[in-house]
Amino acid sequence: MNTKLLISVTCVFATGVCFAQAPVVDAQTTTPTNNVVNTQPTSTNANVTSFDIEQRLATIERIVDSRTESQQRMQTQLDDMRNDIDQVRGSIELHNHQLEKLLERQRELFLELDRRFASMQQSNNDLSTNIANAGGSPALASNSGDEQSSYQNAVNLILKDKDYEKAVPAFQAFLSQYPNSDLAANAHYWLGQLLYNQQNYADAKVQFETVANTFSNSPKRGDSLLKLGLIEKSTGNVSAANNFFQMVVNEYPKSTPARLASQQLAN
Repeated sequence: MNTKLLISVTCVFATGVCFAQAPVVDAQTTTPTNNVVNTQPTSTNANVTSFDIEQRLATIERIVDSRTESQQRMQTQLDDMRNDIDQVRGSIELHNHQLEKLLERQRELFLELDRRFASMQQSNNDLSTNIANAGGSPALASNSGDEQSSYQNAVNLILKDKDYEKAVPAFQAFLSQYPNSDLAANAHYWLGQLLYNQQNYADAKVQFETVANTFSNSPKRGDSLLKLGLIEKSTGNVSAANNFFQMVVNEYPKSTPARLASQQLAN
């Protein structure tokens, strides 16, 4: 009897243990395993960070491209300015060379004129002596001497005294007193040259036109046409200037003025 009771109690106890309620766990409560904390960023944060970086890189690229473009434009402008300066320098050098040639030609003409007048003066002196010895008119010899003396004095102001200011009224006085002189063409030319050197182009033009239009056989006509071309060019009338230069080349093809006129046409 006692044995059966003991067996029954044991079975009841075992059954209670087997059907004991399992521990209740709150589904909303998460217990970290092994104390490991998840520190990895979520996919949304990663996308936002990547977008910010790309946006900043794009902004930097635009800034760099803009600066590069600006530097290229500045370099192009500098290159253009350098080319312009080189062209201006070359033009100045060419004009200086041409001016030196003209001045050299002018000096040669002055020297040639001086030699011619020395020879002419000697011839006139001989002529006056012959007329006096032959009993000719002393008045004729005196007038010829005055004309030559007036012209020679004007020339000496250029060649000997280098007084170009006084030479202008001296030639004007000669032309006023002896308008029909054989030396009138030369006087008009040298008066025009003096005025041209003073940059009085309007009055110089009148003198050169007188030589070119009135004294067609004068040896100064070619030089006068050249000067007329240079005056027109200096005032910006290129078409008229080229017409004068071409006239010199056509009418005096082997002369120094023609060579200078050809250089002007080539520019």
